[in-house]
Amino acid sequence: MSPTAVTPPAADRTAGLAALLASCVSDPARVSTELPRRVAAAHDASPYLLTPQAVVRAASAAEVGALMAGARRAGLPVTLRSGGTSLAGQAGGDGILVDVRSHWRTATVLDDGLRIRLQPGLTVRQANARLARFGRRLGPDPASESACTVGGLVANNSSGMNCGTQDNAYRTMESLQFVLPSGTVVDTAAPDADAALRAKEPELHAGLLRLRDRVRGSAASRATVERLFAMKNTMGYGLNSLLDHSDPADILAHLMIGSEGTLGFVGEAVFRTVPLLPHTATGLLVLPGLAEATDALPALLAAGVRTTELLDAASLRVAQQSPDPVDEVRGLRVDRHTALLVEFAEDSAEALEERVAAAQPVLDRLPAVTGTSLVRDPRVRARLWHLRKGLYTAVAGARRPGTTALLEDIAVPMDRLTRTCEGLIGLFERHGYQDAVIFGHARDGNLHFMLTQDFDSAAEIDRYARFTDAMVDLVLDAGGTLKAEHGTGRAMAPFVRRQYGDELYDVMREVKRLCDPHGVLNPGVVLEDDPAAHLSSLKSVPEIDPAVDACVECGYCEPVCPTTDATTTPRQRIALQREIALAGAAGDGDRRRALEADYTYAAVDSCAADSLCVTACPVTIDTGAVMKRLRAERHTATAQRAGHATARHWETAVKGVRAALNTAHVLPAPALRAATGTVRRLGAGELVPTWADDIPRGGPARPAPRHPAQPRAVFFAACIGSVFAAEGTTGGAAAAFLRLCDRAGVQVTVPDELPGLCCGTPWQSKGYTRGHRTMATRTLEALWRASDQGRLPVVCDASSCTHGLEQLSDVLPDSDQARFAALRFVDSVVFAAEHLLPALPVPRRLASLALHPTCSVVHLGMESALRTVATAVSDNVTVPDSWGCCAFAGDRGLLHPEITASATASQAAEINSETYDAYASCNRTCEMGMTRATGRPYRHVLELLDEATA
Repeated sequence: MSPTAVTPPAADRTAGLAALLASCVSDPARVSTELPRRVAAAHDASPYLLTPQAVVRAASAAEVGALMAGARRAGLPVTLRSGGTSLAGQAGGDGILVDVRSHWRTATVLDDGLRIRLQPGLTVRQANARLARFGRRLGPDPASESACTVGGLVANNSSGMNCGTQDNAYRTMESLQFVLPSGTVVDTAAPDADAALRAKEPELHAGLLRLRDRVRGSAASRATVERLFAMKNTMGYGLNSLLDHSDPADILAHLMIGSEGTLGFVGEAVFRTVPLLPHTATGLLVLPGLAEATDALPALLAAGVRTTELLDAASLRVAQQSPDPVDEVRGLRVDRHTALLVEFAEDSAEALEERVAAAQPVLDRLPAVTGTSLVRDPRVRARLWHLRKGLYTAVAGARRPGTTALLEDIAVPMDRLTRTCEGLIGLFERHGYQDAVIFGHARDGNLHFMLTQDFDSAAEIDRYARFTDAMVDLVLDAGGTLKAEHGTGRAMAPFVRRQYGDELYDVMREVKRLCDPHGVLNPGVVLEDDPAAHLSSLKSVPEIDPAVDACVECGYCEPVCPTTDATTTPRQRIALQREIALAGAAGDGDRRRALEADYTYAAVDSCAADSLCVTACPVTIDTGAVMKRLRAERHTATAQRAGHATARHWETAVKGVRAALNTAHVLPAPALRAATGTVRRLGAGELVPTWADDIPRGGPARPAPRHPAQPRAVFFAACIGSVFAAEGTTGGAAAAFLRLCDRAGVQVTVPDELPGLCCGTPWQSKGYTRGHRTMATRTLEALWRASDQGRLPVVCDASSCTHGLEQLSDVLPDSDQARFAALRFVDSVVFAAEHLLPALPVPRRLASLALHPTCSVVHLGMESALRTVATAVSDNVTVPDSWGCCAFAGDRGLLHPEITASATASQAAEINSETYDAYASCNRTCEMGMTRATGRPYRHVLELLDEATA
C-alpha cells in the first residue's frame, strides 16, 4: 500500500470520535469534528480559548446522557454551551462541546404567569417576553439578558441590578430536571424525587446526607457559609444548599444552581416569577466622593429605592465623553465624585408618588452636587440608564486594538464598600490600568470593574497575575467574595480554597466526586488545584480589520442573527477572521487554507446581511456590512462593470426578470430545476437560484407617473413589487398604497423616471459597489427634482427599500451629501399611520392577524407604526414570541433556502400552532420567505388596510 493511502493516526482518531458521538444522537449531521466548526464554537465572551475536538448539537436529555457516556469512553471532557456569554471561562473546553441552545428553546407559562417552565436555550429576554403579557418577569435581571440564556442563568446563579439575593436563580427556582454524568435523570418536581434519587444513585444520596450533616455540625463551617452567602456569591459551589434544604434531591437541585456545568446538565427549570413594576422614577445623584455615596445607601434603601447603581469618578469621566452627555454630568469638573443611579418602582402611579413623597426628606438631606430630582419620562430615564449601561461600550470600544476587555465582579459587606473601592483604584494606579472604571450594584455591595489587558506577552501576563493576586488579597481581607455574579469559571477557580478554607473546599471536592466521579464535566472550572491555571489558555486577539477589531466576542449578536443555527454567527465570523490571521502569522498554511475555504460560504455567502447584529452589539459592529464588503472585494473588474451596466439599464433588467418568471411558470418544473441547477454549478450560485415551485410570477409594472397640483409626498414604489407578484389579486403594495391615498384624499407624486430607479440594495448586498454608486446618483437626481429639493417626503412601500434609500449616502460623493441630507425618507406604513388612517373610513376588522415585522422595521424604528396599522384592521395582532429575521434578504432565501428554513423554523412552528384570518408583513421578499416557511399567504399590511376600507 502506498504511503498516501495510509490514514494518519490523528485523522483516524478524529473519525473514530465522530462515529462514537454520532451513535449518541439521532441525527449524525449534528456532530462535527471539522476544524472550522470547532474553531468557531471555541470562542466565547471570556478571555480564555480552548478548542474542542468535537461539537455536538444535542436535542434531548437522553442524548446528553449518551454523550456524557461516550465522552467517558473516549477519555474526553464535556463542556455544555448555551449562550456563551459567561465571562470567566466556564463555557469553553478542549474536549466535546455540547450545544444545548439550538434545540432547547421551549417555554411554558404556568398559573397565569406566576410560574414558568423553561429550557436552557431561551434567552432571559425571550422568557420575559412571554411573561410580560401577564405582568410578570423572571427574578434574575442580568444586564446581558438579551443574550444570556436560561442555561447560563442556572449555571451561574444569575442575579442582576434589582434582584439582590432574594430573587436570584437559587431563590426563585421551584424545580429542576437534570441529567447526571451517570445518565440518571432527576426531576425534582416529582413527589417521589428524593426516593427515586436514593434508588437510582444510592452513593450520591447517602453522600449528600453526610455532607449536609458535616457542614451543619461544624460551627465554623456554618458561620463561613452564612457569611459568604449573605452576599451575592457565585464562588465555588452553593454550599448554602446544605443548610437551606434537608432532602438530598432538593440539596442536589440547589447545588446545580451555580455549578457551571460541572455536576450535571439542567434540561428544564421551573421558576417562580416576580411582578413587573411598570411605574418608575429615576435619578442620577452626583455626590462629592465615594464615602458620601456609600454613606447614603442605608437611608436610600430604607426609603424603598429598588435600584442603586454606583459609578466612580472614572466612570463619570467616561460618561462625559459621550456625544450628548446627560445634564447631571455635563460641565461637571469631576474630581473624586461618585454617582448613584437610583430608581423607585411600583405597580401603580399612586403607589409610586406615595413612595417618592415619603423618600423626599432622605433625598433632600443628601449632599448631591447636581440636585436630587427624579424623572418619569421614559426617554429621559432611558438616557440615564444608557449612561450606566454604555460604560462597557465606551471602554471596550475605545480600547487599544489587540487587547481584551475584562469585566470582573466582587462583593463585600456594605460597611467595607468604600475602603474596597478606594483599594481597587489604588491597584489600578499601581499596576498601570489607567482606563479602568468601577461601577456596580451598590445596594448589594457588588462592584464591577472593567479594564483592558493584552495577553500576547509574558510581561503583560505577569502584570495581570500580580494585579489579580493583589485584588484577591484586598477582597478577602475585606471579608468579601471574589465572584458575586459572573461565576467562578477558570478565572477564579484557583482561589476557591483560599476563600472558603480547606474544610469547605474539601466538601466541594466531595460534591464533585459524588456527582461526577470520572471528572467528565468541565474540569478546571469551579475547582482547580493549580495556582496558575487562570493564566493558561488565554485568548490572543490579533488586529484584523478596523471595522471589527473592537469586538469583545460577547455574543450579544447571536440571538438576533438569522444564521445562528445554520452556519455562523457574527461573533464567529469575526473569530474565524482572527483565527485565519493567527494561522497565517504562525506559518500554519494548512490551517489557514482550511479556514479560508470554509469561510466563503459559512461566513460570507450565507450572511443575510440584515445588520440586526449592529442593533445588539455593545460596540456597534455591523458584521453584515463587513460581509458585503468582502463580497465586493472578490468581484472582478468585469463583474463590477456588469453591475454598473445593470444599474444603467435597470428598467430593462426588471422587465426581463418579470418576463422570465412568467415564462418559467408555463415550463415543466423538473426541466427548470435541472437547468437552473446546471447554471449554478457552472459558477452562478450567487446569481441564479434553483427553481422552486413557490417562486412567484412576475409582478405588475411600477405605477404610472403622477403629477398632482398639491402633492404631499413623492411615492417611490419599490421595484421588488414589480419583480415578484403579490399574493392574491390586489396588485400588491404599491397599488394598495395609491388606492389608500386616493381614498384619503392625499395626493402624491410618482416620478417619471421611477421604472429605472432603485434603492440600491441589490448592488449593496451583493457587493457591486460601482453599480451601487451609479444607481445612488441616478436616484438622488430624480428624487431631488420630484421632492422639490427635499420639500416633500419620499415614501417607499417596502421597508427594506426604505432602509436602502437611507443608506445611499454611503456611496455618494461629498458633493452630493448636502442634497441627500435634505431628503426625507418615510416608509409607507409610517405614512399611512400618520396621514392616511385619520382620513380613511373605519376599517372592517379581522378577528386575528399574524404579523411579521421585518429587520428593516427595527432599523427604521417603525415598530409602533406597523402595529398601529395592523391593529386598525384586526382586533388581535400576534407577533410570534420567537420572531426574528426571516433571512430571505432579497435573494438570499432563493439562493440559499436552507438559511431561511433555519431562521424561520421556530416562528413558523409557533404561527402554525394557531389559525389566523390573515398574515401580514411589509416587504415583498419577507412575505415570500414567511409564506414559504408557514404555508400561509403573507401580504403587505397595506393591502389588508386597503381591503378593509374599500
